[in-house]
Amino acid sequence: MSEDDSRSAKPGKRATINDVARVAEVSKKTVSRVINQSPFVREDTRERVQAAIDELGFVPDPQARGLAFRRSFLVGMIYDQPSPTYVVNMQQGILDALKGSGFELVVHPCSRNSPTLLKDIRGFVERQRLFGVIMPPSVSEDDSVIELLQELDCPYVRIASLALDEPQNMVVTNDWIGAAEAAQHLADLGHRRIALVRGLASFRSSVVRGQGFIDALAERGIDIPAAYDLQGAYTYESGVEAGHALLSLPEPPTAIFTLNDDMALGVMQAARERGMELPRDLSIVGFDDLPMAARVWPNLTSVRLPIRDMGRMAAEKLLAPTRGVDPAKLQQPEVRPALVVRRSAIPLG
Repeated sequence: MSEDDSRSAKPGKRATINDVARVAEVSKKTVSRVINQSPFVREDTRERVQAAIDELGFVPDPQARGLAFRRSFLVGMIYDQPSPTYVVNMQQGILDALKGSGFELVVHPCSRNSPTLLKDIRGFVERQRLFGVIMPPSVSEDDSVIELLQELDCPYVRIASLALDEPQNMVVTNDWIGAAEAAQHLADLGHRRIALVRGLASFRSSVVRGQGFIDALAERGIDIPAAYDLQGAYTYESGVEAGHALLSLPEPPTAIFTLNDDMALGVMQAARERGMELPRDLSIVGFDDLPMAARVWPNLTSVRLPIRDMGRMAAEKLLAPTRGVDPAKLQQPEVRPALVVRRSAIPLG
């Protein structure tokens, strides 16, 4: 450190955060981040700030630090997921990780299409003084939300179908693999007229899952005609609508893959309304393997994503610094989808 008096606190005057920022040649905000152990500071910068603190004998204001740490006991979940079962399972996983930790979960449903999205999230984070945030798809895919959280110095973990961030901020679900397994299964059952019902276009998971399914079918020499490739909305109602549209075609598909289970249940309903017998007249495969998949008849073949485990993994990663663990050095959890074969998809007769 320089001995230039202009960079040091005046004799007899207590050093301030501004003095530390000046000596370390960083912003006041960066000093605050170091004091509050934020993960958003480079190690060399952290060391420089700490050296300035030691040189100046700076002692943070206990009241100011108290305000910062008041948010240490609330973890937020921000989501725009239309499937209520998915949301509940995710919450259960987060609560599994929070149990006994002294942290509590608060939730914030939102719509990415809302013109007040960022304003609403800012208000939620600031009002609750959140320790950190967990985001499932598709809000986890929104870079403007990530930029806002970084501006607010709010730690986060995002759950997404592919890597979008540094490992310490991610739980990657590898959705492409699961969709490819579904395609291979239907092809192995002898189906060639196979339809696809996608999720919301704003969900990257819909793009990744759809591409995995199409790519795997193409490897088997099977193409999906445009009339068999429909846009859904990840809801039961959109599944019913898509089912009726596909099954009213002059040459309807013999098998339908939907990019979540809610839509698969909707397709089942549409088939029954048309007097079809399942699975004899139509094979159906879903994605996520929600609890309802094993309870409907016929039991739904579905790609299992361990949604509850994903929530737990995200929460454990978020809380790692409170347990003296560097999130960047955590062993990265492996989430690998797997097809669960039940009775809703059978060999082509």
